[in-house]
Amino acid sequence: MHEVIMELKHITKYFPGVIALDDMSFTVRSGTVHGLIGENGAGKSTLIKVFTGVNQPDKGEIYIDEKKVHLSNPMVAKAAGVGCVYQELNIVQELNVTDNLFINYYKTRGPLCDYKAMHAKAAEIMESLGQPVDPRTECSKLGLGVQQTIEIGKSILSEARLIIMDEPTSSLSESEVAQLFKTIEMLKAKGIAIIFVSHKLEEIFECCDDITVMRDGKWISTSPVEEMTKDKLISHMVGRSLDNLFPKEVATKGEEMLRVEHLNSTGVLFDVNFSAYAGQILGFSGLVGAGRTETMRAIFGADVRDSGDIYIRGKKVEIVRPADAIHNKIAFLTEDRKGEGLILDASVLHNLHLATIDRDRKGVLLDQSKHRRIGEENVATYKIKTPTLDTPVGSLSGGNQQKVVIGKWVNTDADIYIFDEPTRGIDVGAKIEVYNVMNDLVKKGKCVLMVSSELPEILGMSDRVIVMRHGRIMAQIDRDSAHFNQEDIMKAAWGGTLS
Repeated sequence: MHEVIMELKHITKYFPGVIALDDMSFTVRSGTVHGLIGENGAGKSTLIKVFTGVNQPDKGEIYIDEKKVHLSNPMVAKAAGVGCVYQELNIVQELNVTDNLFINYYKTRGPLCDYKAMHAKAAEIMESLGQPVDPRTECSKLGLGVQQTIEIGKSILSEARLIIMDEPTSSLSESEVAQLFKTIEMLKAKGIAIIFVSHKLEEIFECCDDITVMRDGKWISTSPVEEMTKDKLISHMVGRSLDNLFPKEVATKGEEMLRVEHLNSTGVLFDVNFSAYAGQILGFSGLVGAGRTETMRAIFGADVRDSGDIYIRGKKVEIVRPADAIHNKIAFLTEDRKGEGLILDASVLHNLHLATIDRDRKGVLLDQSKHRRIGEENVATYKIKTPTLDTPVGSLSGGNQQKVVIGKWVNTDADIYIFDEPTRGIDVGAKIEVYNVMNDLVKKGKCVLMVSSELPEILGMSDRVIVMRHGRIMAQIDRDSAHFNQEDIMKAAWGGTLS
């Protein structure tokens, strides 16, 4: 029997201009994995902050072991047995495994740290979680999967009874995901409860015992995983049926918009050649480290290339920096929206105009009325959920941040759009809205290059696919080709030859 260890009852949380949580209830049982799912902006992050003491509810009650508690801050929540592994890991890269694990729990012998005991305990914890590493190893030398396990180890050290995992697989390889799932099973066997937050529906069905769906800050449903289907889950999330997860619309293939010849970058890219056409989405597939992002950054002038020529509409152009690419009507939605796509402390309005600020001037002054009118149109067109245009973009959900990035670049009226992992970390409903933006662009005769690590997305939205491996193009596959399938794309990504 899995006992109830924690309950949130009728939790309501207000922020200026928005109700983030509206009469939300949630039950956590020992030794189970409880999936938490919902669109971006559904209130998942706020709920996590209530669990961890970062935010205190305006209404409602929290119970641990049937006793009412007040989680006034994160240290109180941690002492109560709540741990959290955030999507952005809190690892000090320059410190070793032991120091990261014990950063708040140093053991001492007299006036000195007892490193002998701490190293032994660190090794024991890491081995128990399926990652037997030397605890003296500097964390910068370890992969993301091991670093994530260190974060889980911190919760073990603090004797957490509940560990929240927020998008834990977003940056992991397949083998690292498999190891994480084994670790989760170990934690369940010890009676530890897991709240598993993910946008990847297949993972929810693979590792969760129960699933709770949120929408607009409200509880929608809680079901055992065996009673839930993918279609029902999506319907609960978005409030409507989604018959087609990939709403591909085939547009008319136009002129060659972009041609890349003999692109090389020492140790990274090797003789990359391809063409992209107006009215088409050209997908780039491959394993981690295949060189897809590096190709896009070289085209955009964000990274230096050793050699190679770029042609737009048949005319050779010189692109050595991003300003040159923008001048030649190329837009680049980077993989790292927070680090490279947005100024998080700036307003939604300011971010929407980052790439067009000079164009929106009236003489030497900014045309404020035009500026705000375009911003309002962007918010309506891309369904950006924000209290106001003046809200800091960093306070929005990931999906809404991505919509701001898209709006910023579409405002440039570019001819060539590079979308690098455009739907990473966003929910199903927001993904479809991104796909529809791509459809609209190609229907207008634009050219779209899409880098994606999700094969269903590549197959669902691409007119043609380029498969890369170790900085080289392994295959170019048209949508009507017999090789346009998951098996052949993976075969090429692993170095196989397509007959």
